[in-house]
Amino acid sequence: MTIQDVARAAGVSPMTVSHVLNDHPHVRTETRERVLRAIAELDYRVNVAARNLRTGRTGTIGLAVPEVDRPYFGQLAAAIIAAAARHELKVAIEQTGASREGELDALALSRHRLYDGLILSTVGLGSADTELLKVDHPVVILGERIFEGPVDHVAMPNAEGAKAATAHLAERGCRRIAIVAGRTGDQVDVSSLRLAGYREAVDEAGLGFDPALVVPIDALTMEDAAAAARRMADSGLVFDGVFCVTDTVAIGVLRGLADRGVRVPGAVKVIGFDNVEEGAYTVPSLSSIDPDHALMAGTAVELLARRLAEKGQGKRPEVREFVSRWSVVARESTGG
Repeated sequence: MTIQDVARAAGVSPMTVSHVLNDHPHVRTETRERVLRAIAELDYRVNVAARNLRTGRTGTIGLAVPEVDRPYFGQLAAAIIAAAARHELKVAIEQTGASREGELDALALSRHRLYDGLILSTVGLGSADTELLKVDHPVVILGERIFEGPVDHVAMPNAEGAKAATAHLAERGCRRIAIVAGRTGDQVDVSSLRLAGYREAVDEAGLGFDPALVVPIDALTMEDAAAAARRMADSGLVFDGVFCVTDTVAIGVLRGLADRGVRVPGAVKVIGFDNVEEGAYTVPSLSSIDPDHALMAGTAVELLARRLAEKGQGKRPEVREFVSRWSVVARESTGG
């Protein structure tokens, strides 16, 4: 069965059938319904492989994220899908497991999975992996600026946002501000970047940096964060504010402090980073740094769409980098 057979059955041109199959907006409703009935009656199936060979495009981009069950990445994926739809692109999502191997796998195999390009949210890749980013399809890195690479990059305002979050706590009267973050080492990552912003803020506020207020956790999960908050309360550590490097961590900290009867924001004020939707519904509602997910997603898709349009023109455009804007969202957890 061919597209010409469908066109004859529906009494339209093959071009009209193509417009219906590609969800073109300028097809009349009655015409669209007639074509869809003919497709169903004839059991017509689009030969995707043949179309891809003919056009060299699939109309699908890949989005590789560390974990699909985290609120932040769910919100990010929704924003990417909405932005891609404006470019008439579909999105295939895969999980890298927050590992270097998973991210390299996404880079190496994305063409075999029939993606036109890839948006990769990195966690495990570092400066030593720069050469591995030289692949034959467009790639946009989303998240932390961890290396100078040969691909476009949309960066989170990590240090700037962390500094603003910590300063917000200081402005609300906090004098012993703790930070709950992942364990930092030689590699630059979200925790090390946000720790740097935190240190800058406490110094500028005249509070001084106290290593005892840096609370490391093995994984940026609610479970680990809640356990850390309980340890903080049990240990006798004196603190009246907590900056959490993600909202997921902050939600866990709220739970852990509640388990020990520590009042938020009365005794301790808490702020997170990411402004996930769930934060507005915690008790108390969570103050956070909003990195403007819609802007980041739209910019990432726009950069990828430009690369797709430029591909085959025989030139290598200059690598583009964009750092998102941010704002402090003050809610109940800091007395907002």
